[in-house]
Amino acid sequence: MNTDSKAISNPATKKDNDEINLLALMLVLLRGWKIIIFFALLGLLVGVLYGRYVNPIYKADALLQVEENSQGISALGDDISGLVGSNASKAETEAELIRSRMILKPVVDSLNLRIRITDPAIGYISRIQSNRTDTQRNTAEGVSLRTEDGQVQVSQFDVSQGYLNKSFTLTRSESGFVLSNGFDEFKGQLNSAYQFKGTDGQIHITVIDLPTAHPVRISKQSLQRTTDAINGSLSVVERGQQTGIIQLSMTGSDQQQITTILRQIVVSYVDQNQSRGSEETTKTLAFMETQIPLLRQKLEESEALFNDFREKNGTIDVTQEAQILLAENSRIDAQLNDLRLKKAELTTYYTEEHPLVIQINEQLAVLNNRQQEIDNTIAGLPEIQREFLGLSQDNEINREIYLTLLKNYEQLKIVKSGQIGYARIIDLPISTFKVIAPKKSIIWLLAILLGTLLGSVLVLIRSLLISVVKDPEQLEIKTGVPVIATIPRSQLLTRLGKNNKSSNRLLAYADNTSLSYEAIKSLRTNLIFNMPEVGKRAKVIVITGESPGVGKSFISSNLSEVFAQLNKKILIIDADMRLGVLHKIFKMPQDNGLGDYLTQPSSSLPIKSLSQQEEEGMLPHSNISKFTYPTDMDNIDFIPRGKNPNNPASLLSSDQFSNMMKELSAHYDYIIIDTPPVLAASDAVIVSQYADKVLMVTRYDKSIEGQVAYAVKQMNKVNIQVDGIIINDVKQGLMSKYSYNYNYAYGNKN
Repeated sequence: MNTDSKAISNPATKKDNDEINLLALMLVLLRGWKIIIFFALLGLLVGVLYGRYVNPIYKADALLQVEENSQGISALGDDISGLVGSNASKAETEAELIRSRMILKPVVDSLNLRIRITDPAIGYISRIQSNRTDTQRNTAEGVSLRTEDGQVQVSQFDVSQGYLNKSFTLTRSESGFVLSNGFDEFKGQLNSAYQFKGTDGQIHITVIDLPTAHPVRISKQSLQRTTDAINGSLSVVERGQQTGIIQLSMTGSDQQQITTILRQIVVSYVDQNQSRGSEETTKTLAFMETQIPLLRQKLEESEALFNDFREKNGTIDVTQEAQILLAENSRIDAQLNDLRLKKAELTTYYTEEHPLVIQINEQLAVLNNRQQEIDNTIAGLPEIQREFLGLSQDNEINREIYLTLLKNYEQLKIVKSGQIGYARIIDLPISTFKVIAPKKSIIWLLAILLGTLLGSVLVLIRSLLISVVKDPEQLEIKTGVPVIATIPRSQLLTRLGKNNKSSNRLLAYADNTSLSYEAIKSLRTNLIFNMPEVGKRAKVIVITGESPGVGKSFISSNLSEVFAQLNKKILIIDADMRLGVLHKIFKMPQDNGLGDYLTQPSSSLPIKSLSQQEEEGMLPHSNISKFTYPTDMDNIDFIPRGKNPNNPASLLSSDQFSNMMKELSAHYDYIIIDTPPVLAASDAVIVSQYADKVLMVTRYDKSIEGQVAYAVKQMNKVNIQVDGIIINDVKQGLMSKYSYNYNYAYGNKN
């Protein structure tokens, strides 16, 4: 046995390597192809379910043209356009205006968009199964929703502030309907308007129709939430740069609904634009309508006074100078009245501090000063001439002001009748019924790509966090134990195992021309040349593993078979008294094995004569012969595991086991012991004390390097040296860096 602590090798330090091996990375991904394909298919499944869950999305478009300036008033002349000013607007400003509540509120009110009706019977599974669910339809007459049991129609639903954005349940009853929210319950008749008083305020509702035994949810949204929802599906952008063309588009799951809503938005905007374009003209006309009767009355009064004066005093010849002063005074009065009219118009928009109003005030001051000078001059004329001059002047001024205002009034009426605003409709929205989303093929492709990416990331993370056994060199560095054999996978045994024909057959019978069998023979050669000299006793080989399922029983049985080919007397012992399976491989019962031998007192064992033992092929002078069985193969005896004892580790530590090993080693050339995994039980550590070679079996692409290293460390702690590691079940293929990619095998192929 080999327990020299000086021979225990320490794990070498892992060298740092910052270079990224792209080939190794690709190999890691290729080795994890099952995980990647699984997540790719999972992503595809999620994509398909999402495509069925989401309702088809439609789109409606409209085009508007916004002119920079209004051409209606300016076309009539500078005087009129000067009175009402000019209008200017940009497309970007108008685009924001379209999104405002000023434009959207009339649409919301006219189509009852604040009323929301949903069907609680439609869940996630039903949406996926149906591939499409009905949504509510809003019109000027009310709101409707089609359910599997019938139609829901509500023409009015108004609530107080306290009930906004709160859900009610609407259910049909025998006599009408029932409206409840968990606290209040209201009852009414169909096709009748009702007003209820609840805890949080008033409720006005008119229900036209309801399905039988199918409750629905109804709520009244706030204006802000409704306009936000509209803006969420509404796009308003200027097409191109500085074109003045605004494109409106709206998306939704109901083509007719979004077409109707977008059409109403366009109409609402154009109406607002029209009213804004004629607002100044309307205000000017209203002002003129208040002034015309006053000016007419003033003109009639001045004419009556002038006519009375002429009848009383006859015609008076005014001198040339008086005529000139009269004409100038008349012009000044006309200008004064014109400026007063403009000032009155301006003061409807501006204050007295505005520059235009100050400018008019300054002009009025100059004209008033000049008129005062003329009045002082005229004051020197004879009294009758002065009176005649004043009456004539008043009459002319009043007539001129009245006629001018009347002319402007008629012109503005013409302008107003032909004023069209500065926005016009180019294209109204139409229903195309063309689905724009979801693009199922794109969703599926993206889902597959995302699933593949997620699977690749998980494979890489798994490769970083859990380093499985793949690289013999890496395993040697980590454990400090040489890898003395790599056993390729036997494809034939794998297929037999899948078909449940014979999952545990020996390679000598099932696949004796395979690379697996040749690798077992190479392992035998390695052990022969590296086995220490032990004299006449048997050479003991202990085979264990770090965890269950690594194939140690497969290695033990096939190694014993290739050793027997050398005409050596071989004994294979199944020391895994808990879960040993060697009896299945050799097709023998597990009864009366090692466990039975160790649990029976030595005095109770039957003692036979030497002649009887030799006749029965038993070990001379030993009771272990009762538990040792010849196999179907020459030179191989087998001790099965026997019954499952309660304390196998204690039994293996007993003197009885030690004596057994001494007796057996005198009659065999090689004893191969299959022990439990190191990390699962301490049996392997106990049995290794009798070993000349301790081999640890690990499984390719399954065993974890850290566990293998820990198992070696556990053996080293008790001065047991692991002499070699066997990597079992190495897969052959391009995905494995250290695989066996041979296209031939030794053996007779005939």
